[in-house]
Amino acid sequence: MIPFSVLDLAPITEGSDAAQAFRNTLDLAQLAERLGYRRYWLAEHHNMPGIASAATAVLIGHIAAGTSTIRVGAGGIMLPNHAPLQVAEAFGTLAALHGNRIDLGLGRAPGTDHATARALRRYYDSADAFPQDVMELLAYFEPAAPDQAVRAVPGAGSEVPVWLLGSSLFGARLAAQLGLPYAFASHFAPDAMDEALALYRRDFRPSARLARPYAMLGINVVAADSDDEARRLFTTQQQSFINLRRGHPGLIPPPIADIEAYWTPPEKLMVERALACAVVGGAATVKQGIAAFVDRHRPDELMIVSNVFEHALRRRSYELVAAACDRLATGIHADRS
Repeated sequence: MIPFSVLDLAPITEGSDAAQAFRNTLDLAQLAERLGYRRYWLAEHHNMPGIASAATAVLIGHIAAGTSTIRVGAGGIMLPNHAPLQVAEAFGTLAALHGNRIDLGLGRAPGTDHATARALRRYYDSADAFPQDVMELLAYFEPAAPDQAVRAVPGAGSEVPVWLLGSSLFGARLAAQLGLPYAFASHFAPDAMDEALALYRRDFRPSARLARPYAMLGINVVAADSDDEARRLFTTQQQSFINLRRGHPGLIPPPIADIEAYWTPPEKLMVERALACAVVGGAATVKQGIAAFVDRHRPDELMIVSNVFEHALRRRSYELVAAACDRLATGIHADRS
């Protein structure tokens, strides 16, 4: 079976705070490590009351220090918010501290609203320089030349895997041109997924970093002891999407019994389209849904997103996914033997 990984936003739930979110994040990462997930990624967002992962590199260091085998990284760092040299130094530092367990995923969006983007970088205009910034960052990770005027210390010579993230053809095309692994944000923007995957695989150019295309897809999975309970838990993520689109992002809300009373028909269509890549249900439903998704899209890896309000039930969701994947892997092995 293909590898499974975890994407976490360090959610701040209603009635909680950032300190508790960080404790939950470390606890979930340690659980994911024990369950056999390959990597644990954190995403950069700013000015979002319900997301505590803004200082992404700092939180990656915390999680890496509290684990020992799982890969830890950014899914991703929003490069328009940062100077490439500073990113190379930060992740070179993480690699020096934690060895070959650090991943660096790069995104082209600012991960926030325009006013906050300007506050982050002050001279921010657009993400048009993203390809040049990626090339500059990759160069800082190369061994430094004797006469090199600017070098990343630490960072030069670090073997930090660099991924490109995207939800459109732009990222797929750039990842193919540069010979980098590619992660598609199908967990919240799936419209261009099939076309982007086809383009990336068709146009991929082998590089010193990667010999053949490697694509990871995000998928929302909420698993519980029954289909009905999983659908109830999924209303937390549905509400969060609606609140964001209404211009009122807040703390992560608890689940509700009747999502139909919460959204309008146009909002329902919007959420169902954005979250189309979702498997919600009990163990049997999850096993079947993940198998169908993998069979259709043939990703090299899946990034599981399980946004559940109560931490214990979020842990339970990832446990059920891992158990379903073990059974799924056993079934695939039997089919091929």
